[in-house]
Amino acid sequence: MKLSDLITKELVEVPLQAADKWQAIAAIARLPARAGRYPESLVPTVEQALVVRERSMTTGMEHGIAIPHAAIDGIDDLVAVLGLNPAGIPFETLDGEPARIVIGLIIPRSKKLAHIKTLAEIAKLLSRADVRDRLLQCRDADAAVQALCEVQGAPR
Repeated sequence: MKLSDLITKELVEVPLQAADKWQAIAAIARLPARAGRYPESLVPTVEQALVVRERSMTTGMEHGIAIPHAAIDGIDDLVAVLGLNPAGIPFETLDGEPARIVIGLIIPRSKKLAHIKTLAEIAKLLSRADVRDRLLQCRDADAAVQALCEVQGAPR
């Protein structure tokens, strides 16, 4: 599944305001509820699942990317969130750089294995410097969605 198929402007935060990875994770848990993707009552469960996953091993990758993700009960479809912060958020990434592109994935526990490929596809897409640069030039959610559609050849 392409990231451009998952991200809508309601699921984009530009800039993602967070002093550290824990605040970024909290924002990622709240954004889908504000967008109506799951009930507000599920936010603490999502945040806790993301924190537990993050504590087991950092989801901060290289090149300013973090992909916090967790599988939970209570949702039927994969939810993705895009947060951009050109200044960067301390995230304990593998290369020590701050995370400037944060993709949050909230995965239905019943479909966890099916979305391992989605996670790999997103990591592969963001490994491209041109994609990272294009996203970091976006100043609002509409521009970010448009950029994703263009780099993935998807209709908007």
